[in-house]
Amino acid sequence: MNSVKTSTAHALGLFLAKKLLRLATLLAAISLLSFLLVKSSPIDPIQAYVGADMMRVSPEQREQIAQYWGLDKPVMEQFGHWASAVLQGDLGTSMIYRRPVAEVIQERFLSSLALMSAAWIASGVIGFALGVVAAMNKGAWLDRSIRWYCYTLASTPAFWLGLLLLMVFAVWLGWFPVGMGVPAGVLAEDVTLADRLRHLILPALTLSIVGVAPMALHTREKLIDVWNSDFILFARARGERGFLLFWRHGLRNVALPAITLQFAAFSELFGGAVLAEQVFSYPGLGQATVEAGLRGDVPLLLGLVLFSALFVFTGNTLADLLYRIVDPRMRRGDRYEPSR
Repeated sequence: MNSVKTSTAHALGLFLAKKLLRLATLLAAISLLSFLLVKSSPIDPIQAYVGADMMRVSPEQREQIAQYWGLDKPVMEQFGHWASAVLQGDLGTSMIYRRPVAEVIQERFLSSLALMSAAWIASGVIGFALGVVAAMNKGAWLDRSIRWYCYTLASTPAFWLGLLLLMVFAVWLGWFPVGMGVPAGVLAEDVTLADRLRHLILPALTLSIVGVAPMALHTREKLIDVWNSDFILFARARGERGFLLFWRHGLRNVALPAITLQFAAFSELFGGAVLAEQVFSYPGLGQATVEAGLRGDVPLLLGLVLFSALFVFTGNTLADLLYRIVDPRMRRGDRYEPSR
């Protein structure tokens, strides 16, 4: 027993060490590539920093601003200074907010976390349930309706759906606020939890509706494959039918791929949040990313790129780790086959 535990701990430690090495390599590559792309963009960071007062800024003042932010140095020297500061835990200072980048990301992430968590849970649960229902009624009108619904949503842009929900439920019906994360003109200490939830519903609904289609279609195909297997035929010969058959032989086989898909969808979730937050003026990471890109805030943009890469990598690692914990065959490197 002790040897088994030791072997399991060794395998887990090796798995985490490989993941950390890949993460370090990924962050280094993304940092360099993002820095070069930002420097190659046509946006002048000094003009974006000064804004409408650019005509009042003299060449000497412009030179002083460039010197203050280190923009007068060669590109690779700028990257070296930025990278060495990041390794010491300093992501720099945002040119837009005039605050440390780490503080801006932390503040915005709390808002985005509520939005993405609500959408992630809703899309996973609803998509899985729709996929199971469609597979158990294969070929019936319910299956065709769910597939039509999913194919329509899969080709629907998130920003267009957000604008549609905004127009119907906020403008025409007036059930929800038009935008923002909290009511306008209200002091922070007077904002209630109910106010925050009302402003959260439409952006979260937009993200969850878009995320339902991949989960539902994937679960349907996996469950149909399980339904066509020999052990399901044997179970049916013993008289098992309906939900009892799914509970005993189908749930575990479709739950594991669904979990992996849902954790791997962190990148789509983050990308969708950028569009939804922009449509609803929701003060999260997505809105900060758009502002940083349009106004040439290089430190904030690079900090957001690193954070988003870390966020997506964490989601994929959690999926792999959960898979290895739930299914012992993955730890042994066995080929995945449906469980009987």
